[in-house]
Amino acid sequence: MIDKLDKDIIDTLLENADMPYTEVAKKLFVSSGTIHVRMKKLRDQLGVIRGSHLDIDHAKLGYDITAFIGIFLEKSSLYETVTEQLKNIPEIVSAHYTTGNYSIFAQIICKDTDHLRNVLSDKVQNIKGIQRTETFISLDESIDRPLRIRQNIEQ
Repeated sequence: MIDKLDKDIIDTLLENADMPYTEVAKKLFVSSGTIHVRMKKLRDQLGVIRGSHLDIDHAKLGYDITAFIGIFLEKSSLYETVTEQLKNIPEIVSAHYTTGNYSIFAQIICKDTDHLRNVLSDKVQNIKGIQRTETFISLDESIDRPLRIRQNIEQ
């Protein structure tokens, strides 16, 4: 399945996803062909790597509010139906089925508090199956990082 070299490749790319495979190969003392083959295996065969993304500073684009929404469902069986509707709201960037007080915990990014209020009242709270919501505005994001494979998994 996944060996030490695979974990080293993942960890190296977590440090810098833009690093060319040739540089990864040099750092890990293997050929660049080996890196290509391993990355293809991790992506296509094992599904460990699901893609890549840009890390955007939303505030610099005019989206100053990051908030979290605790969503109470009328019935837990409505989770999939509600989630499909939440996917149609572009401001919602993640949603998790959770234990505890909320059925769904979602992250939303908006331009300002008026935009947030409009999304909540006009979109989220109009979804059939949502009983009520609680919103938490983030004042600061202290930690945003990927799980480091070599430092955490093997301990």
